Amino acid sequence: MKTAFVTVAVVAATLFGVAAPAHAGRPEKLAAIPDFTKGDTVPKEFTHDWNLGPTGLRGWMYCAGLVTTDARQILITSVAKGSPADGILAVGDVILGVGGKPFKIDPRTEMGQAITAAETEAAAGKLVLMRWRGGKQEDVTVTLPVLGTYSATAPYDCPKSRRIFELGAKSLATRMASSDYVSHLDPIPRSLNALALLASGNPDYLPLLKREAEWAAGDSPGGYKTWYYGYVMIFLAEYIKATGDETVLPGLRRIALEAAHGQSAVGSWGHNFARPDGRLKGYGMMNSPGVPLTIGMVLARDAGVNDPEVSQAIDKSVRLLRFYIGKGAVPYGDHGPWTQTHEDNGKCGMAAVLFQRLGDREGAEFFTRMAVASHGAERDCGHTGNYFNILWALPAIAQAGPRATGAWMHEFGGRYYDLARRPDGSFGHQGPPEPRSDSYGGWDATGGCLLAYALPLKKIALTGRDGSIVPPMTTAVADGLLDDGRGWSNKDRTSFYDALDDAEILRRLGSWSPTVRERAAETLGRRKAAVVPDLIALLDSPSLDARVGACQGLAALRSASAPAVPALRETLRHPDLWLRLQASEALAAIGKPAMPALPDMLERIAAGPTKDDPRGMEQRFLSVTVFNTMLRGNPSLEGVDRKQLTTAIERGLRNEDGNARSAVSRSYSQLSFEDVEPLLPAILDAIRKPAPSGEMFADGVRLDGLRLLASHHVDEGMAECATYLRSQNPWASQNRTPEILTILEAYGANAQAVLPQLREAMADFEDGEPDFPKQLSLQKAAAVRATIAKIEASKDRPSLRQIK
Repeated sequence: MKTAFVTVAVVAATLFGVAAPAHAGRPEKLAAIPDFTKGDTVPKEFTHDWNLGPTGLRGWMYCAGLVTTDARQILITSVAKGSPADGILAVGDVILGVGGKPFKIDPRTEMGQAITAAETEAAAGKLVLMRWRGGKQEDVTVTLPVLGTYSATAPYDCPKSRRIFELGAKSLATRMASSDYVSHLDPIPRSLNALALLASGNPDYLPLLKREAEWAAGDSPGGYKTWYYGYVMIFLAEYIKATGDETVLPGLRRIALEAAHGQSAVGSWGHNFARPDGRLKGYGMMNSPGVPLTIGMVLARDAGVNDPEVSQAIDKSVRLLRFYIGKGAVPYGDHGPWTQTHEDNGKCGMAAVLFQRLGDREGAEFFTRMAVASHGAERDCGHTGNYFNILWALPAIAQAGPRATGAWMHEFGGRYYDLARRPDGSFGHQGPPEPRSDSYGGWDATGGCLLAYALPLKKIALTGRDGSIVPPMTTAVADGLLDDGRGWSNKDRTSFYDALDDAEILRRLGSWSPTVRERAAETLGRRKAAVVPDLIALLDSPSLDARVGACQGLAALRSASAPAVPALRETLRHPDLWLRLQASEALAAIGKPAMPALPDMLERIAAGPTKDDPRGMEQRFLSVTVFNTMLRGNPSLEGVDRKQLTTAIERGLRNEDGNARSAVSRSYSQLSFEDVEPLLPAILDAIRKPAPSGEMFADGVRLDGLRLLASHHVDEGMAECATYLRSQNPWASQNRTPEILTILEAYGANAQAVLPQLREAMADFEDGEPDFPKQLSLQKAAAVRATIAKIEASKDRPSLRQIK
């Protein structure tokens, strides 16, 4: 699996999401836009070029801020031999425009639209390009095969879509039959290619599909199984249902059970399967592999894998994912809902398909709407690339019917797919507009794109064989959802909304879309709008969406929203969990005037998980709000009831999320020993037993606890330091190890009692650790060696306390 490991900046959790650049750490732009007509060249590190449709051309264009809107030239980087452009354009040529006009908006968009227009009967395949070569500019014509026009319901009732699918499937089958087909082919596109042929319903492809099914049934990759197994299971299950061939059912059962056994204690998966203790490795939960795994197990169950362990794993995953319905996109991991965009690397599309298969209309309808609203710049985003953002788009949107797919194709899909399509009918992964290739660069996107064109055939579950539980949309409804996705790009996230008046912004706060509400609220915050009375009135709206939006608007206006504190305190008693949490976020943003609400919030933290909230999500988010914001703004804890606070701390330390526990533990430094002493057993327990989720952030509570024990010279802290040194999460442990050792040094000569354990840890680090860079292990060993020397030389022996 070619997925880059993320940095802390990328996954740093915020209260209700994970706010970070779409591609942190990568160069954003060149110092100046190259002008190839003046002899400028492309810098070597800026490698991303684009397929230019069925012309046979590839070309480079300038991109910055994840858009290509500043580019006005396309430098030709390759010309396929025998393609329509062969002999007309050459490497080094520059395309300056299409149809006799220079590029004005975005060469990528305009080139895609020109190809779509050229393939119509009226244009007779004539694609006119403004070519610059050797100082001379002229219009040249590339003749493309005529495929027709996309219908208003494309890909349904659309001859062009049918021709694209037939050409692509034939080309794909030819490649699959070749002897070198599987060389360097990732299991994900391999499974998707097989699914596309299966979706054709063409019996001529059955021998190839049987071969692929036998491969899939025996597949057992060494690493990244979570990523591969979801797509392998989807193909195998669809194959069995479509063909009745149950010879591969044992392989499907094996993979489904392996996936179920590898699920974490909370129902999630990461880059790999969970450890025996039910926790994930590294930085923990990742929904990008987790949702396809769940879809695969649901389809496996439909295909005959009737095992209670598989059903239990499905239920645990679905319980986790249902939380996001109505709140935002399915996020990267075990975080709050993603609301910056309507889609997050295809996970809303995945969720729409999953809830459709489960017969959950509420979930299927919400995530289908999110998928329709995501187009243009939103689809270009994606952590480590947008491969899955494109793959899952139309299988989800199709659940809302032909008018929804037609509207989306007219807005974005037609030009995107036409630009990605090659002369032989195959599709390459285009990637997002960034200077370098993404992690999926070079991947075959043929199967994934052809699944979109196979939807009218309805031969497999993924392409609508069993119908839809989502009500069909009218064109007007679909157009309205497309409007909800407008006005945003990574380069310019604000100007569209900033141009709207206050009345329109207030209207948008009542939108069904969590993303529209967030953008509207942020706009009020930027302009410091005098709308607090309007927002207070909106808190009494009959629309739950409008009430949530009002809370978001009040939070954005921060201290100016102080008059809303009484109404927000009343909202804390509303039966809807998400509205209560948004009200608490607004109160925290208001600051000191909202402190009278603190007892209400501490009381809810102390209440913990309930039957309606089994994962303790309210406790989780309130813990972050209260301990990270409200109490940090009151370091002396003036006016805070100590008994109520310590009860909330003790209960919050049990939350299953590591980030929530770490937020709670930040209060330790604000407490006296008299406050802390009754909490010591709970604090020690939180050190010894890591949170079952939020692994990346689960070390904060352990370090805070060890610091607290050391500051009060609590005896048990020494052994816990020595144990934690070896049992800590390997991710970033080279940075954490010196912190642990510094904490231990505070015990002085008393720490000589754990020198044997330190020497064992040092030896382990010197030998190297599994799946951890040897150089970093040696750094840890050196740090332990230095601490051993300090402890051996120490003369300080402070008096120790024991936990009662």
